[in-house]
Amino acid sequence: MSKVNPKIDLVFKKLFGSEENKDILLSLINAILPFDQQIAKITLKNPYNVSDYAEGKLSILDIKAEDEQGRLFDIEMQIRGSKYYGKRALFYWAKIFGSQLDYVLDESQDNNNDLEVGYSDLKKCIVISLMDFNFFDDAAYQRFYTLQDGKTHEQHKDLDYLDLYFIELKKYKGKLQNLDTTLERWISFLNNAHKYNNKTLPKELGEIKEIRKASQKLDAMYLDEKEKGYYESQQKFWLDQNAFIKETVEKAVEKAVEKAVEKAVEKAVKQTVKQTELNSKIDIAKKMLKRGTEIAVIAEDTGLTVEQIETLRSNK
Repeated sequence: MSKVNPKIDLVFKKLFGSEENKDILLSLINAILPFDQQIAKITLKNPYNVSDYAEGKLSILDIKAEDEQGRLFDIEMQIRGSKYYGKRALFYWAKIFGSQLDYVLDESQDNNNDLEVGYSDLKKCIVISLMDFNFFDDAAYQRFYTLQDGKTHEQHKDLDYLDLYFIELKKYKGKLQNLDTTLERWISFLNNAHKYNNKTLPKELGEIKEIRKASQKLDAMYLDEKEKGYYESQQKFWLDQNAFIKETVEKAVEKAVEKAVEKAVEKAVKQTVKQTELNSKIDIAKKMLKRGTEIAVIAEDTGLTVEQIETLRSNK
């Protein structure tokens, strides 16, 4: 099998959600978070385990983690677009946020005091969505949403429990020689990793040691029969989707070119007809001038202005 594609959710989970690769996940998360929210340690809450898939849990491919501050993360790679993806991200946040109180609800039996204690233990939940499709309408490839006042845009410390990060991989058009940030390097790697190996990994990407390790892990990644079957079906979908998008864009460009050509030809024809009509009027006006016809009469018969006819007479 050729090198696997980390955009396929199974490979992404196996690469970033394994215990031995927590440093890779940490680098990716820190590349997305603001400087003042960087993390030093990550604990996986649902590490990759091939036995899960033997038990039919192949659909559980998001990565759940916790940092040293207790903040919870849900990280997902998604290649399938959906108009409901925003609601999906909010649902993932609500699910992970609410799960913190599950044990309290089980134990409290409607004891409000226990619930109050449970509320005090709630930690911030951050959802990171890496998307191989376009969801937002503009050209920005990175988006961030949080709770803030609708007028002042201020945040309250007791409401600062929701962060949503969206990274639209297809929108990133940066060139290797112009990479500035670690996030740009990670996006470039994710977009092209299936084309590289350890010997061909560009130096601009290899400057990040975690990206070098990720490339090495992908080179050596083994998929068993169940994993391979899932991977190949997802890879086919990914290839078909990219081919469809390419074909759609090509058709749109072709249609736009045809329309532009049609407009140009139509404009040229109109200009030619207009010029022919003008030339005919000028010829008639010249003949009438030779016969000594008055300018006002020539103007009325030809539709030329008095100034145009005066110019013809002076240029005789």
